[in-house]
Amino acid sequence: MSSATSAAAVPPAHRVSGIALDRFSYDDAVVRKFLFATLIWGIVGMLAGLLIALQLANPIFNFSTEYLSFGRLRPLHTNAVIFAFAGNAFFTGAYYSTQRLLKARMWSDGLSSFHFWGWQAIIVAAALTLPLGFTQAKEYAELEWPIDIAIAVVWVAFAVNFFMTLIKRRERHIYVAIWFYIASIVTVALLHIFNNLSVPAGLFKSYSIYAGVQDAFMQWWYGHNAVAFFLTTPFLGLMYYFMPKAAEGPVFSYKLSILHFWSLVFMYIWAGPHHLHYTALPEWASTVGMLFSVMLWAPSWGGMINGLLTLRGAWHKVAQDPILKFFVVAVTAYGMSTFEGPMLSIKSVNALAHYTDWIIAHVHTGALGWNGFMTFGMVYWLLPRLFQTEIYSKRAMELHFWIASVGIVLYVVAIYSAGVTQGLMWRAFDETGRLAYPDFVETVLKLMPMYWMRVVGGSMYIVGMFIFAWNIVKTWQRRPARYEVPVVEAAPLAPKYVEEHPVVPAATLWGRFNQVQWHRAWERAPVLFTVLTTVAVIVASLFEILPTFLIKSNVPTIASVKPYTPLELAGRDLYIAEGCFNCHSQMIRPFRYETERFGEYSKPGESVYEHPFLWGSRRIGPDLAREGGKYPDLWHVRHFENPRAVTANSIMPAYAHFSTKPLDFEGIQARVDAMAMVGVPYGDAVNKAADMAREQARRIAAAIVEQGGPSGLEDKQMIAMVAYMQRLGRDIQVNRTAQTPGGGTGAGTGTGTAGGSH
Repeated sequence: MSSATSAAAVPPAHRVSGIALDRFSYDDAVVRKFLFATLIWGIVGMLAGLLIALQLANPIFNFSTEYLSFGRLRPLHTNAVIFAFAGNAFFTGAYYSTQRLLKARMWSDGLSSFHFWGWQAIIVAAALTLPLGFTQAKEYAELEWPIDIAIAVVWVAFAVNFFMTLIKRRERHIYVAIWFYIASIVTVALLHIFNNLSVPAGLFKSYSIYAGVQDAFMQWWYGHNAVAFFLTTPFLGLMYYFMPKAAEGPVFSYKLSILHFWSLVFMYIWAGPHHLHYTALPEWASTVGMLFSVMLWAPSWGGMINGLLTLRGAWHKVAQDPILKFFVVAVTAYGMSTFEGPMLSIKSVNALAHYTDWIIAHVHTGALGWNGFMTFGMVYWLLPRLFQTEIYSKRAMELHFWIASVGIVLYVVAIYSAGVTQGLMWRAFDETGRLAYPDFVETVLKLMPMYWMRVVGGSMYIVGMFIFAWNIVKTWQRRPARYEVPVVEAAPLAPKYVEEHPVVPAATLWGRFNQVQWHRAWERAPVLFTVLTTVAVIVASLFEILPTFLIKSNVPTIASVKPYTPLELAGRDLYIAEGCFNCHSQMIRPFRYETERFGEYSKPGESVYEHPFLWGSRRIGPDLAREGGKYPDLWHVRHFENPRAVTANSIMPAYAHFSTKPLDFEGIQARVDAMAMVGVPYGDAVNKAADMAREQARRIAAAIVEQGGPSGLEDKQMIAMVAYMQRLGRDIQVNRTAQTPGGGTGAGTGTGTAGGSH
């Protein structure tokens, strides 16, 4: 990256209507930095995705090391693509467009630089800690508390810089792209802070302050809206700026932009509960989530139509201009994803798709098509302007477009097929009324051809990324020895606004509303605009959050449900560190095909002591909610050491290190203490957790030896994992009617012991 920037000679100030014009330049150096970061992290994140795709097709690609296993790398892939690739892409476009839309250099070059280096440091921290097993087990919010604090600090620095630039602007009205940037910055801050509230139990270990149902609700309030306000609204802002620039025409409809923005901001925040249909989440919350998700069709497609019709009169350019091709596919992919999202929120559809690869296909249509292609188009448009030279190869741009497009098609077709296949096989019964595929691995093996096709499609997309990188580097190499820094002149804002072309108010109320002068007034007041946006997001959130937390019947308790023992808690933490929740759910839905296969359906009262919840969102392996007592202890030892020795054709990674790595008994006390601080009634364990864990470990180790297993495991991680596996689902097995009044049946099916497994 060149540092060849220079300040141009400053000519005398011009005056317009007696007003001296301000003279300034834009900070494009930070834009160039974010552009290169987008490229580097995009390649890293997608290569990580290719590796875990290979691991699903053949577990040999786990390379027999815990640091590269699917469970640990999957969050690395999602974080790298979402926050590193897409995040840096958003910052690239936002820093470029914000300065020009507001006719102002960023308020502080120092904060811009702090934002850039701080964000990259956070990404590096994520890349180091996730493979080491430090995770909160919340999708897209896996990073542990010190990194969460760093994210909040860097995000606030970005926000301060952005809003101060907004206040110091020289353009009276804020353009539609800025509206979407405002909504993104404010809402991401709210989501990040409230979802990540936790109590530390060590430098890289913490427990969410929320438990079970409430934790699941908060997580998907965050998770769905991280997609909304980190991958959707920021890129809509980019679309509203860069598409008209590339098409050399205005946005199709100003009024549609207003409708699109406010309806999207208000409705999106309600939709998260559709991720928890048929789980232990209260039915009302699930239904509200579905209703608002369906209503999102209208504003989402309003944005898509506004984007595509911006090309009216310029469609003839699309055939010759690869930048417009990227934008057209991006907006089309946005339309497809936002059609499919509401469809998947409908309960009957969700019943089939939930836990399957259908959801993976859905999110990749958006990520590869919408975020990826919007980024590619934007960067190609920026290259000649940032590097002040012609793009090195337009033929390479065309090749990138076509190879990435075909790659997307192969990828999503394969995974859509895999998802539907999974869903149908799981629910199939034969003519005798028994499950047609009772062995879960049968349904996994059917997916192998589709998983290999996904590898091919994903590889093509990554080849396109390398072509993209080659073209950027070759263009950068042609840059001038010193970048020219144009001096821009603009009049400062007058203290009082005077309408130059006043509009005669319409006769009727509807007519005046339709003139949208009210919105023009808001656009002149960025602080008011920001407050209104924040209020819309908070009010919509509180309608669901308050009842979920304040009405006790939403989370009925079960008398026989007790906290995990200290050893089981240590095992649960190992389960979390390995990322097992990325493949195994612990939430059996009330469908016959699920209860026949896995056991009694899950109750809300079963997870009241679970910080965080571990219901899962995908089943690459069977559900484990009723795993306790199904198999002897030795079976679990053998299964962890070599899954294929127990279940032929299993694609689960081996966890042989559980049998050799020592268990940190002394560290268990701090974990129990932290759990007690978030409200788990631990009793005597707050004084003697390590001793209690050692005693339970000794008993389990002796049982394993009795069953013909190896000796010497009583101080190894394996014992904690076995303890946790054997505990799952056993609390309600002894008491069929233990649930408190108003809390459902509490029915159980087994005969195991309550409160613990050993």
